[in-house]
Amino acid sequence: MRTPIIAQFASAILLTGHAVAVPDFTRDIRPILADKCFACHGPDANTREAKLRLDTPEGAKKEHGGARAIVPRNLEDSEAWIRIISEDPDEVMPPPDSHKELSPAEKDLLKQWILEGAPYQKHWAFIAPKKPAIPDEEKSAIDFLLQRRLASEGLDPAPLAQPETLVRRIYLDLTGLPPRPEEIDAFLADQSTGSVERLVETLMTRPSYGEHMARYWLDLARYADTHGLHLDNERSMWPYRDWVVRAFNQNISFAEFTRWQLAGDLLPGATLDQKIASGFNRCNVTTGEGGSINEEWIYRNAVERTSTTVEVWMGLTAGCAVCHDHKFDPISTKEYYSMYSFFHSTADPALDGNKLDTPPVIKVPLPGSQVRLEELEKRLEDLELRISETVRTAIYRDPADSLEHSKSTKKTIVWIEDGLPPKAVGAGDTPWQFVTAPDPVFSGKSSSVRQAKGRSQHYFTGADPPLVIEPGMTLFAHVYLDPRNPPAQIMLQFNDGSWEHRAFWGKDLIDWGTGNTSSRHHVGDLPEAGRWIRLEVDPAAVGLKPGAKLNGWAFTQVDGKVFWDQSGGRVDTNPASDPAFSWAAWKSLPESGRNSNLPGALREIVQGKDPAQWPESARRGVFHHWLGHIYAGEIAGLKPLKAERAAIMKEREDITKQTAVTFVMADLPKQRESFVMKRGEYDNPGEKVSRGIPAFLPPLPSKPEDRDYNRLDLANWLVDGEHPLTARVAVNRFWQQFFGVGLVKTSADFGTQGEFPSHPELLDWLAIQFVEDGWDIQRLVKRIMTSHAYRQSSASSALLQEQDPENRLLSRGPRHRLDAEVIRDQALKLSGLMVSRIGGRGVRPYQPPNIWEPVGFASSNTRNYKQGTGDDLYRRSLYTFLKRTAPPPFMATFDGPNREQSCAIRGRSNTPMQALQLMNDVQHVEAARALAQRILVEGGTNPEDRVRWAWRLVTARYPAEDESQIVLTALKAHKERYLKDPEAAAKLIHFGDSQPENGIPPVQLASWTLVANLLLNLDEVVNKN
Repeated sequence: MRTPIIAQFASAILLTGHAVAVPDFTRDIRPILADKCFACHGPDANTREAKLRLDTPEGAKKEHGGARAIVPRNLEDSEAWIRIISEDPDEVMPPPDSHKELSPAEKDLLKQWILEGAPYQKHWAFIAPKKPAIPDEEKSAIDFLLQRRLASEGLDPAPLAQPETLVRRIYLDLTGLPPRPEEIDAFLADQSTGSVERLVETLMTRPSYGEHMARYWLDLARYADTHGLHLDNERSMWPYRDWVVRAFNQNISFAEFTRWQLAGDLLPGATLDQKIASGFNRCNVTTGEGGSINEEWIYRNAVERTSTTVEVWMGLTAGCAVCHDHKFDPISTKEYYSMYSFFHSTADPALDGNKLDTPPVIKVPLPGSQVRLEELEKRLEDLELRISETVRTAIYRDPADSLEHSKSTKKTIVWIEDGLPPKAVGAGDTPWQFVTAPDPVFSGKSSSVRQAKGRSQHYFTGADPPLVIEPGMTLFAHVYLDPRNPPAQIMLQFNDGSWEHRAFWGKDLIDWGTGNTSSRHHVGDLPEAGRWIRLEVDPAAVGLKPGAKLNGWAFTQVDGKVFWDQSGGRVDTNPASDPAFSWAAWKSLPESGRNSNLPGALREIVQGKDPAQWPESARRGVFHHWLGHIYAGEIAGLKPLKAERAAIMKEREDITKQTAVTFVMADLPKQRESFVMKRGEYDNPGEKVSRGIPAFLPPLPSKPEDRDYNRLDLANWLVDGEHPLTARVAVNRFWQQFFGVGLVKTSADFGTQGEFPSHPELLDWLAIQFVEDGWDIQRLVKRIMTSHAYRQSSASSALLQEQDPENRLLSRGPRHRLDAEVIRDQALKLSGLMVSRIGGRGVRPYQPPNIWEPVGFASSNTRNYKQGTGDDLYRRSLYTFLKRTAPPPFMATFDGPNREQSCAIRGRSNTPMQALQLMNDVQHVEAARALAQRILVEGGTNPEDRVRWAWRLVTARYPAEDESQIVLTALKAHKERYLKDPEAAAKLIHFGDSQPENGIPPVQLASWTLVANLLLNLDEVVNKN
């Protein structure tokens, strides 16, 4: 039953008797309404109770049944306030079963707000940022705005951090690696103005800068090395990871960084890097599980890409609108599916097929090969000029003009006889078997033989030099079928990099390739048994063109006993009619065969013209090209040039073959229709939607007349400078990267459920300046890192713990535990074990046994973890192979995400497992032993000097006297222990694959290994101070 109003207000006066500052709607009121009221009285019409809407002023102040929820400046008539202070469980709001009870402070704010007129404001993040005025004399807008807020709270900024602390902080934040002693010395020696700025600029030029910056983005991009579901097989995505590293090292603007990732494939004349970048939206989890429904996974993939894109670039939880209108933010289900439509017509299959290279994919040169290809292209260009000069002065006589040169010649190339060709590697169902007379032998000393029941073969690959298919060549092989046990079918296969070139005789029993094509060409019946028969194959019939290079040959049969002997190729040539010798013969070729050999510029000139009609300059150009590139005869001085060209082209071909593939985006030729999917069900379409964006955001530009909006339009809209969210979200994440928490703590949620900025004016200033600076990431980073706020000491006090416990006012410098990758990389770097090679396929360092196997299917190619060797054990953690269903244990222990979804904020737990791992993990123990070796070799000759050197190496500062004594005492205890147990010492120093340094006594090395382990576990080392 409702309490009398007079009694209610008496209670309310007692409840809110203390003074309350005038509340700000965006900062103080909307978060309360969003948290406590919007679920039932917010944007979602489907769950709205009593037709009351409190997220808009019109809804809150509208009359319902003779009452209004909010009556400005009138508590007594405001039904919402009456319900808030009611003691009746049937009347009070929020209702008790919502578990959303308002605190006294929240009630105070709501009361004061109503009394002030209940003013509404648009949510702060949905309003375009405004740049606050900064006095001209202020060098740092960041410090001006932060220190003004500190002063209002009665606080002062902290003093600058000690130089040793600051230099380590800068190195770790920009490269993810600690500074070397000489780098610390150089920074300490530079007392001039601008030393921090110069250091920041220097570190940004290092490859390690891009590697470290990329790590944060890869969390957002949900990058991993496996598909993520069912078999969780390997996928080839690492070229995308390497591109992100390059993008940060090249300082690509954030605007281009956005365009390339969301629509690199749609850019005009898209480069290789732009296509690779489009792999951002191929990083999502996929499946190839049997029984999966195509339509469901087309839907799920589009939903995932939509929600991820909105979260990463706009900081909104758009996925809440998949099933119903968003309960807190103004995103309707229809608007969600309008954005979804941008991603609904992508060309990748619904199911990944459990393949490494699920299309669409592109080939990518391996790391370092692109530079070599460019060198080869330059050499080839120079060589072509020298060839051109040689042929211009050459004396040529056409054999068609001379009886003497017009006689036919025959050439036989015997490739297989009495053994395999040079460098060939033989294989087969059983080993090759050679026999001599009295068994059948056609020529030479021996033949090969195979007796089979069913299908059987022997073959070879890797022959070098290869057998080159020449114009007019016929391939041949000699065969003898045992008359007492003849086969049902025989087949010859030829390998030019592919085995899809087959010719067979007899029945069609071997189902390789496709019938009646070059991959399974039927020549005729079986040859006569009991005598040697020469089999001949026209290369064209099996898909081999002149110039093809055979490196392998296979002899296959079904049943029976078959002998094989002399095999190779025969060429019958008449120079007068051979286009490789006669200019006249070449000109008489059909235009398609002739012009295909010409460079593009020459081909355009002579296209569609008879040679007699060619302009003289073109005729001369074509003739010189024929002489230098097609003519097979001898020209003085040309042979070594051709040999050099052939060598360059072979190396180029070899490098090109050694490519990786990576997933990229592409759209279907015909756009799919998109619908609101009722209740988020893939098979329950509702209203049809067109591509668009939520109405509360700035509109897209006018639609092109000749096409629909596409992903490039969406990307351009995000970075056009007018978007209220993109720049704010981006600068907030970079701030979070350096300070541990963003100016908006909820960096993945800038909506009404997210946190209000701790410093809204600073956030707006940074966002606007970021856009005005051309979205220059390095300029933004430098601006942050040269501020006093970043450079100040992180030391705290009782006063600061009381007034700024979470350091949200930035009353002191950043201090927090290092991320998993940095902890591991720091140990590798300090120990000297780190291998700094950049890029390439993911590597597999140490990992405890039986991590992959329990979650792996028998047919999965990631079921068994095969530990890497050599350099692979010591690469940066960025390159560690990441299996989604069983991520690297070290990373997981220190809160590394499994990358199943976008991760904007990593947790920072503090668990016993972390300490155990740092003390006992093989990677850390091995690093400690390698660090101990450095201490003994580089740290001086006595324990005191060595402790000082080691302490400074790992912390960047020298130890205090009491700190040194603690370490020396520990060292003494370790030595005493290992002198009594030398076997334990020997065991300790052999942890890991690297070998301990010769010449260092095991007891000494083991003792210092435990000291090094202690130092690597210092709180000061595993934290950024």
